[in-house]
Amino acid sequence: MHPFTPRRRTALLAAASAATLLAGALTTVTAAAAATGCRVDYRITNQWGGGFGADVTVTNLGDPVNGWTLTWSYAAGQQVTQAWNATVSQSGAQVTARDVGYNAAIGTGGTATFGFNASWNDTSNPAPTSFALNGATCTGATTPTSAPPPTSASPTPTPTTTTPPAGAKQMENLDRGLVSVRSGSGNLVSWRLLGTETSGVTFNLYRGGTRVNGTPITGATSWLDSGAAAGSAYTVRAVVNGAEQAASAPALQFPNGYLDVPIQAPPGGTTPTGETYTYSANDASVGDLDGDGRYEFVLKWDPSNSRDNSQSGYTGNVYLDAYTLMGARLWRVDLGRNIRAGAHYTQFQVYDYDGDGDAEVAAKTADGTRSGTGQVIGSSSADHRNSSGYVLAGPEYLTMFDGRTGAALSTVDYDPPRGTVSSWGDSYGNRVDRFLAATAYLDGQRPSLIMARGYYTRAVIAAWDFRDGTLRKRWTFDSNASGNGAAAGQGNHNLSVADVDGDGRQEIVYGAAAIDDNGRLLWSTGNGHGDAMHVGDLDPARAGLEVFKVDEDGSKPSSWMADARTGQLLWQTAPNGDNGRGVSDDVWAGSPGAESWSSAVDGLLNTRGQNVGRKPSSANFLAWWDGDPVRELLDGTRIDKYGTGGDTRLLTGSGVASNNGTKSTPALSGDILGDWREEVVWRTADSTALRIYSTPTPTGLRLPTLMHDPQYRVAVAWQNTAYNQPPHPGFHLGDGMSTPPAPNIYLR
Repeated sequence: MHPFTPRRRTALLAAASAATLLAGALTTVTAAAAATGCRVDYRITNQWGGGFGADVTVTNLGDPVNGWTLTWSYAAGQQVTQAWNATVSQSGAQVTARDVGYNAAIGTGGTATFGFNASWNDTSNPAPTSFALNGATCTGATTPTSAPPPTSASPTPTPTTTTPPAGAKQMENLDRGLVSVRSGSGNLVSWRLLGTETSGVTFNLYRGGTRVNGTPITGATSWLDSGAAAGSAYTVRAVVNGAEQAASAPALQFPNGYLDVPIQAPPGGTTPTGETYTYSANDASVGDLDGDGRYEFVLKWDPSNSRDNSQSGYTGNVYLDAYTLMGARLWRVDLGRNIRAGAHYTQFQVYDYDGDGDAEVAAKTADGTRSGTGQVIGSSSADHRNSSGYVLAGPEYLTMFDGRTGAALSTVDYDPPRGTVSSWGDSYGNRVDRFLAATAYLDGQRPSLIMARGYYTRAVIAAWDFRDGTLRKRWTFDSNASGNGAAAGQGNHNLSVADVDGDGRQEIVYGAAAIDDNGRLLWSTGNGHGDAMHVGDLDPARAGLEVFKVDEDGSKPSSWMADARTGQLLWQTAPNGDNGRGVSDDVWAGSPGAESWSSAVDGLLNTRGQNVGRKPSSANFLAWWDGDPVRELLDGTRIDKYGTGGDTRLLTGSGVASNNGTKSTPALSGDILGDWREEVVWRTADSTALRIYSTPTPTGLRLPTLMHDPQYRVAVAWQNTAYNQPPHPGFHLGDGMSTPPAPNIYLR
């Protein structure tokens, strides 16, 4: 097995000589190879002795096409052996890839992506130097050409529409996310059902070249291949209207129940006062950074001297890395000395904000921040730290980074600015630097970036759109503004995003207050600040969504549930000091809807606030792990099944560690691979890998990937914010659930 090295991006012109890919290297070849109107990205994704895998993305820069053929030649005897999302044939050195029907139409600016495995001679694997789309050599031209006259061999192109369905939200165009998890003496193979697929889509699963199912799979998108050898290779093919589609990418292998994604810790350092520090992997997020339909990780590295805002002292720099699932590091952003390290300082967002099919990464930046391509933001020499290690002077910025390269695409002044430090509630810098971040579909179709400051006293929320390479302000909400005072002091150490009023546009649930999609105050309970909150269809017997929250103020209800549209309290528990933890979801089939529990309240409460049984053993995270729709308990490095007499251990993570001290949260948890069940990502104890666990348990429940539910998807994006909380979909997922409505989305 060859080691992986970071991906590099090479522009090839028609006259360029062959680029040689050294053994084990990952490469993107941009064939500014696209004739009068196309570009080709050729990317080696992995290599092994005698073989390699590659992805190819064709971007049509010319007139729309309906049906395509891409050709190229190999110079070192490479032979394609298996392909997906295209039909690939080869004669000698000449390779021909054709569309597979459903991806035949490529509009102007649109893309088609396919992949393949191939053999090579293990010493030389030069990338192709030229590509041709429908017979025209690719040159990278960006001006559309005139449509060619129709001939018998060239039918009149059918223009494609880029207008999304009414009210549909832009979502990621994901691949099948196929995984094979060792389960007893067989393999549990599972894959994504997309949110755009009808109930008529069925599947065939292949082990190597052998179909394992007798008739197309109509139920859950998983299959227990009993007795199959560990490490068996799998692909899956959708069957649409009786026609089998192209094969998926090969399954990721989880031979021990997990997959390790290698990561590379930054070197440690020494503070101005002589304190040494090292780095541990911290919170992570996912996004399709390169448009290939697969998720990549964005990982935050925290120094060992990171601080709570209430603690003085210098900290090391904070870094953001991007990694493929194979462990290739794509880039590293150094946020610099003027961004302090701690749970409340760096909330980063990963999402495709401009709708080009590639995710971006947003974060608060400052003088000395260095992008993934080496760009320095502001002054490289400025040091705004005071003698207590706080950064209470100097400019503050918001930067949108390119997901492919880490380049800084747009930098603006951070809103809200700090202004006078003491106006936020103290003079030493605790409350002024409490930041929150999220992503929300404020217009009902395209995602906007949410960046916020303050929650103990003043609360300010800014909404940004990233279009055409530029960050532009949509609105700012300030609790100091006239009519907004009821939002002061109501913020949590986290937030949530949901369409609480059912108008197709999402709102910001900012703890005990909600901000409408237009930046106006929607409601406030007045119950104040807290550490944990859950927003979802917690009571399916009621119309709409609910909010469950715990409170820190000992004079306020210790916990409560409210109507998410109006803020009207549905039930509450008596004041009982600082209630630091709280959870709400359906973890027990013995009562309908969600159960709620918290640190300072006895028992397990039903949807009416009545005690119905024993409190679970933890009050932290949640994960759908086994085969039923009832959710499991996730805490530290374990997953448990709730029971009335005691909890049952389902998983104990091996060689891993949780994050954020007593919060004991994973690096990430969500439906990032396979069927609708959730993966859990922990760092290994030595921070050399992100270890992804996926369930080995069969299920009979067929659901589209939760990542195509807009509320759930943005929840995964904001999960890393301050005190991390688990995601909830916009529908009830639990015992006795009804079939959820198909999400109104379009894929980009």
